[in-house]
Amino acid sequence: MGHRLSKIYTRTGDDGTTGLADGSRVGKADARMEAIGAVDEANCALGITLAGSLPAEIAACLTRVQHQLFDLGGELALPGQTIISAGEVEWLESQLDAFNAELSPLREFILPGGSPAVALCHQARAMCRRAERRVVQLAADQAVNPETLRYLNRLSDLLFVVARNLVRAEGGAEVLWEHASLEKPE
Repeated sequence: MGHRLSKIYTRTGDDGTTGLADGSRVGKADARMEAIGAVDEANCALGITLAGSLPAEIAACLTRVQHQLFDLGGELALPGQTIISAGEVEWLESQLDAFNAELSPLREFILPGGSPAVALCHQARAMCRRAERRVVQLAADQAVNPETLRYLNRLSDLLFVVARNLVRAEGGAEVLWEHASLEKPE
């Protein structure tokens, strides 16, 4: 591993710029920084989810995802670098298939709720979707590893299925959406 931070503040960002891993500087509102920040937010949301009591197989999966998201952020911080591969996407798909195998088919839309862990997992899913949008936005102007986009797309699907598994593991019930027009005030 390269350099370790011994001093956290550098004052180099006081002008509204920040450094990428290749030494170049970009504005803090640059599309690349927006993408990196959104990935970091999703990773933080997963950390909050993991702070609770989760089934071992879910905790192991989400912990591995956290490491992969950190790698993904590193890839974005180093333009031209490829870290996320088809193998990580395939692993997500295998996890998705395994966690989905025991679930009943969806017949209704599900609202994010039911328990704190379920709601937090849905929040991480929504933040992952935002990260995906930010990377798509970045890819409109700059080269982005296509596996990175595939990874974020699969991850949000995985987090939806994990949330459904958490409800099941807790013995709870999913919160089903009811169309607002079904209960009109008189």
